[in-house]
Amino acid sequence: MAGAKRVAARSGAWICFADECGQTLRACKATTWAPKGVTPIVKVTAKGTVRVSVAGLCCYRPGHRSRMIYRTLLYRGRKGEQKGFREPQLIGLLDAAHQQLQGPIVLIWDRLSQHKTPAIRAAIARRSWLRVYELPSYAPELDPVEKVWSTLKRSMANHAVRTATTLAAAVKTRLKRMQYRHDLVDGYLASTGLSPPAPARP
Repeated sequence: MAGAKRVAARSGAWICFADECGQTLRACKATTWAPKGVTPIVKVTAKGTVRVSVAGLCCYRPGHRSRMIYRTLLYRGRKGEQKGFREPQLIGLLDAAHQQLQGPIVLIWDRLSQHKTPAIRAAIARRSWLRVYELPSYAPELDPVEKVWSTLKRSMANHAVRTATTLAAAVKTRLKRMQYRHDLVDGYLASTGLSPPAPARP
C-alpha cells in the first residue's frame, strides 16, 4: 500500500482498488419489523443458477472527486453462456477507467489466480499507464470495494426477485445510487488510511 501511494504521488496517478462479487436470486436475510406474533415471510425462487457478476473500481486521487466505476455481467444459466468475468472483460474495465479518469492508474487488487494469468500479465505489460500492486492475503479490510459489496448485499436483503432481468436491474439501480454518492465512496476509501479526496477548486 505504501509503495502504491508513493508511485501514485510521483506520477499523479489515480489509485484504483478493484474487486468482483456476485448476486443470485437467493435473497440475503436480514432483521426487519413486523406486527407482534406475525412472522414476516419473504418468498423467493432460488431455482436455477442465475447470477449477476459485478466487477468494480473505487478510484482515488487527491484534489479530485472519488469515483466508482463498475461493469455487470448477467448469467442466465444457458448452455455456452459466460458465467463470470474473464480476462477480456477485466482488461476492458481497466481501459474504460483509464479513458474516464484521463490519467495513469495504480491498480490494487487481491491475489486471485485470475489476476495472474498470462493473458492478464501480458495486457498489463502493454499498458504503460498501468501499475499493479497486490493486497496482502486475507485482508478485505484494506479494499474499499469490499465495503461497496457489503452495502449492496445489505440493500438487497429480504428483497425478493424472481427473474434474471429483475435481479440485474435491482443490482444496477443500487450501484448507480452509490456511484453518485461521492461522500459514501470517500468514506470507504478513508477506511483504508487514505485522506478524504477533497474536490479540486474551480
